[in-house]
Amino acid sequence: MPNKFIKIQKSSGISPYIWSIISILPFYFIFQSSSTIEIIVGITLTILFFIFLRLAFLSREWPVYLWTSILIAISITMTIQFNFIYFAFYIAYYNGNIKNRIAFLTLYIIHLVLTTASINYKFVEQEDLFLSQIPFILIIWISVILLPFNIYNRNKQGWLEEKLEDANKRISELVKQEERQRIARDLHDTLGQKLSLIGLKSDLARKLVYKDPEQAKTELKDVQQTARTALSEVRTMVSQMRGIRLEDEIVRIKQILAAAEIELIIDDTSNIPDTSLFLENILSMCLKEAVTNVVKHSGATTCEITVEEHDNELTIKVKDDGIGVQKDQDLSKGSGLRGMEERLDFVNGTLEIISDHGTSLIMRVPKVIKQIDREGMK
Repeated sequence: MPNKFIKIQKSSGISPYIWSIISILPFYFIFQSSSTIEIIVGITLTILFFIFLRLAFLSREWPVYLWTSILIAISITMTIQFNFIYFAFYIAYYNGNIKNRIAFLTLYIIHLVLTTASINYKFVEQEDLFLSQIPFILIIWISVILLPFNIYNRNKQGWLEEKLEDANKRISELVKQEERQRIARDLHDTLGQKLSLIGLKSDLARKLVYKDPEQAKTELKDVQQTARTALSEVRTMVSQMRGIRLEDEIVRIKQILAAAEIELIIDDTSNIPDTSLFLENILSMCLKEAVTNVVKHSGATTCEITVEEHDNELTIKVKDDGIGVQKDQDLSKGSGLRGMEERLDFVNGTLEIISDHGTSLIMRVPKVIKQIDREGMK
C-alpha cells in the first residue's frame, strides 16, 4: 500500500494539495445560509467531498464509479443548496486522470449533463448570489467540458511513452539475446571444429611419437597451424563485435581494394547519414562481406559503392564489373550472402542481388532502429 500511495502521489502531482489549501472557499458560501442545520450539512458535505476525492484517486476499477458518483452528488447538492459550483472543477480534473476510456467517457458525460442541469436550475431561480458569479460559472462550465479531455490526452501520451520505453527495453534485451546466440554460433563454427581437429591430431601425434617421429612432427605442425588459424578467427570475431562506423569501414575497404588492384568508385563519405551505431555496425559488416566477395570471387577491375538516404530507408549499393552471378548458383550458400541476409533480416532489411554486366548487391534497411545504441551495443 505505501508504494501504491507514493506512485499515485507522483502521478497526481501537487495539484490536489494546492486545491486542499484553498478549500476554505466553500465555507464562505455555506455561512451565507441563516440556518444552523444547513451550515452543519454544508460543512459535512465539504469534508466528505475531499475525503471521497482522495479515495477516488486511490481507487481502481469499479470503485471509481462509486466515488465519482458520490462526488457528483455532493457537487450538485452544493450548487443547488449553497450556490457553490466550484467542486465541479475538482471532479473535471479527476475525470481526466481516469485511465479506462469507457469509465472516463461515462463519468464525463454524467458529470457534464448534471452540472449543466444544475446551472440551468439556478438560473431559473434567479438567486442574487448565484447570478453574481456568472463569469466564474461560465469558466467552470467550460472547464468541465474541456479540462478532462486535455488531461486525459496528456496522460495518455505519457502512458504511451512509458509503453514505448518498455518496448525499447524489450527490443534491447532481444538484441542482446540474439547477439549472444550469434556469438555462440560463430564460436561453434570457428572454434568447435578446429579444437576437435587439434584434439584428434594431438592424440595421433602422441601415439606416433615413438613409432613414427617424422609423422608425429607433421601432425604437430598441423596442430600449430590450426591453432594459429583459430586464434586469427577469434581476433576477427572480436573485432566484428565492436561497434564499427560506416566511415571507418570504408577506409578499410579502400585499403583492401587498393591491395587487390581494384579501382574504387565512391561518393563523398561526408554524406554518410547519421544513424544509430547498432544499424551502422550491421551495415558495416554486410559492406565488408560484399567487398570481400568482390575481391575473392568477381575478378573485377572496378567496384562502385553508393550510399543513399531516403525518407524511410537507407540504401547501400555495391556494384562490380566482374563475372557476375551464374544462373545455377545457389545464393543461399557460400560467399557470405546467407550471413548478410540474416543480419539485414534482423533489422527488417532486405538484400537484392542483380547480375548484369557484373554483380550488384543492394542492401536496404528502414531507419527505425534508434534506441538500441545505449544498451544493445554495450
